[in-house]
Amino acid sequence: MKTINIRLNQKDSNRTITPTIHQGLTTHQKTKSLILQDFSDLSDLLEQSPYQGYVYGYPHKTAYRPFPARSLSSIWATERKDALFLYIHIPFCEMRCGFCNLFTTVNHNQDVAHRYVQTVKRQAHRIKAALGKSQFAQFAIGGGTPTQLPTADLEQILDIAQEVMGANLTAVPGSVEVSPDTATTEKLRMLRDRGVARISMGVQSFIDREVQATRRRQTVVRVEAALERIRRCDFPIVNLDLIYGLPEQTLESWQHSVQRAIALSPEELYLYPLYVRPLTGLGMSDREWDDHRLACYRVGRELLLDAGYQQVSMRMFRLSHTVQTPGPVYCCQADGMVGLGCGARSYTRSLHYSNDYAVNAKEIRGILAAYIESDDAAFDVADYGFELNRGEQQRRFILLSLLSEDGLDLREYGDRFQTNALIDVPELLAFQTSGLVERRQMGVYLTPLGLERSDAIGPALFSETVQGLMETYRLK
Repeated sequence: MKTINIRLNQKDSNRTITPTIHQGLTTHQKTKSLILQDFSDLSDLLEQSPYQGYVYGYPHKTAYRPFPARSLSSIWATERKDALFLYIHIPFCEMRCGFCNLFTTVNHNQDVAHRYVQTVKRQAHRIKAALGKSQFAQFAIGGGTPTQLPTADLEQILDIAQEVMGANLTAVPGSVEVSPDTATTEKLRMLRDRGVARISMGVQSFIDREVQATRRRQTVVRVEAALERIRRCDFPIVNLDLIYGLPEQTLESWQHSVQRAIALSPEELYLYPLYVRPLTGLGMSDREWDDHRLACYRVGRELLLDAGYQQVSMRMFRLSHTVQTPGPVYCCQADGMVGLGCGARSYTRSLHYSNDYAVNAKEIRGILAAYIESDDAAFDVADYGFELNRGEQQRRFILLSLLSEDGLDLREYGDRFQTNALIDVPELLAFQTSGLVERRQMGVYLTPLGLERSDAIGPALFSETVQGLMETYRLK
């Protein structure tokens, strides 16, 4: 086994960075006030924990609020609809992981699952009518665990995508999330036969005691058996998720998990830092957390780069020889996304909308029951979300560009907004001075230091409005 020695502290411009755990819902007030007051001094941003908040979209769902109902037909009337992203949410799992704060519930009742699928179908008919003429360039089924559905219901979800929404599943890239125990040969073959190209599975760790400490009931033996079934079905892209910072995990055991994953040659690997959030199993425990996530990130990154993976973002790594499917990179936060299902969000350029959000099991079941019992007309309108003015659209564009390998294209930004990103968001210049980003021709890109601090840079770019909404959100 190759051993990588790494310091827990990093020296940067004579400043010592010592990681510390950040528990609960993140707040960004300290970082943001620093940026607004003094763009020349980012010492606080560099000295605090790199783990302030995972920015997978902007604005965050905790910034959503009720608004006067608007018809979907009016919301989508002026949007480009020739290359949409279709996302279908299945809020069921066979268990609730200790770190999970997603909108999902444990469900083993096939009747509930079937009624949910029928509701998604009703919703799809109304949304397709509101969209009018439209085409889809990509689709994904997430959750929850979509393969928790019985095979017939899972296939009906694909029928909804193709026959109701009009997505050509054999012609556009599609992705489905699975778990080891629910990834049966029958379901996998059906998914592959219907054109699904990408399978994503959360492994988290290749050491049983670490997985069990997160209240997740899976074993390495089951994971490897599931991967063998997946490979036999010949999916072009297999993605595995690992988590660092888990209970019982050490730097050495993390290195073991990464090396075990590399040996399986998945086309994609996501390395997620553990976030301990309120109302989750781990968040309600009395455990003291020893934070060594930054060291784990560096070990994992070095191992993956040495093994021929390219770093796409702080979390995502892709084998350099992976055949890229046409269409956008897999994501669930692109403009022009149409969401189906109780926990799905939809994105236009100026409005993000969804159902209400919760983590508590009772609250989730209540929201889910209301969704299933809704009449068809309820799916014609949106009344909960966030409206993006010009400034929020600019920040969203910068955030989602900067935090990926593509970087921020200053020319593309200028063409869209008829202005200069470096003037609109002067934090970018401060990040450059501090070595977090670099200019290359007409682009702004994260440096290696910036990549590992993506979860601090992202929240530092949130607007004061979004920060205020997040900080006053009442988590249920």
